[in-house]
Amino acid sequence: MKVTLIGGSGFIGTRLIDLLMQEPDRYELTNIDLEPSHFFNEITTIGDVRVQEDMDRMLKGSDVVVLLAAQHRDDVTPVSLYYDTNVKGMETALRAMEHNGIKRLVFFSSVGIYGINKPHPDESHPADPINHYGKSKWEAEEVLRKWYASHPDLNINIVRPTVVFGERNRGNVYNLLHQIATGRFMMVGKGENQKSMAYVGNVVAFVKYLIDHKTQGYDVFNYIDKPDCDMNHLVDHVGKVLGKSIPTVRLPYWLGMAGGYCFDALAFVTRRKLPISSVRVKKFCANTRFDSSKAMSIGFVPPYTLDEGLARTLEFEFVHPRTDDLIFKTE
Repeated sequence: MKVTLIGGSGFIGTRLIDLLMQEPDRYELTNIDLEPSHFFNEITTIGDVRVQEDMDRMLKGSDVVVLLAAQHRDDVTPVSLYYDTNVKGMETALRAMEHNGIKRLVFFSSVGIYGINKPHPDESHPADPINHYGKSKWEAEEVLRKWYASHPDLNINIVRPTVVFGERNRGNVYNLLHQIATGRFMMVGKGENQKSMAYVGNVVAFVKYLIDHKTQGYDVFNYIDKPDCDMNHLVDHVGKVLGKSIPTVRLPYWLGMAGGYCFDALAFVTRRKLPISSVRVKKFCANTRFDSSKAMSIGFVPPYTLDEGLARTLEFEFVHPRTDDLIFKTE
């Protein structure tokens, strides 16, 4: 089976390639990306999902396409880049698939299409994105849904992961773990709010399961590692893994928000992006939970528990000596 990743040089793509490469007699892999791959450059071709000629030529002979390419950071400018890559890139990939007779696609969307502060949304929940990333991902899904209506012989699997963490990732979960591990963490609120998270090792295992088993029809899956943990459990678990007592200063919510607004003002004056803001404080204190019962009902069993994924990440980042400084930056 020839599997082609578009945008596979990043965090999730690298781990997916690593997993599929463990079965070389089963998968032939190609990666198309604007950037070289840190670990798998021998199978990587430089190409742009926005360029039709690139996709028509580079997807030739593929059996399955995994579309990861996206503009995903909060600070992309101009904002048209979100739509050029995430929406028009979808259109380009679909035309190239049709040109090459490819029938199978796995597309990485996001729970960001639901917006924030929604009560445990499942895949049927109405879309209500709040930023250009979420809006462009939803528009890409709409392009895909309409395309499938006129191409019912295709096999489409859409994955909407929650925030994904793991070894080498530099995103919001890592920043939180780093603050806790280094004693620079302050709990805002009671710490009872729950957060949906996903360990990268489980996310790529789920994609592999879809490639191997979900070979017909059109499906959408949230991906979250359950059960959701609250902030008190997360802090306690970090302390147990690292073998240290984690001091926790607790601030009332109103005081945390006041501090966030102060950092907003400082960021405005200095024109710098700071690690603390009122939006980040609000997100930290919110319950951010999503339903993943559909993904867990199709026979997939995550290879790691959420606590095991956190432990593996903590040990890699803060316990065992690093032999390199390769990282992947996300939000």
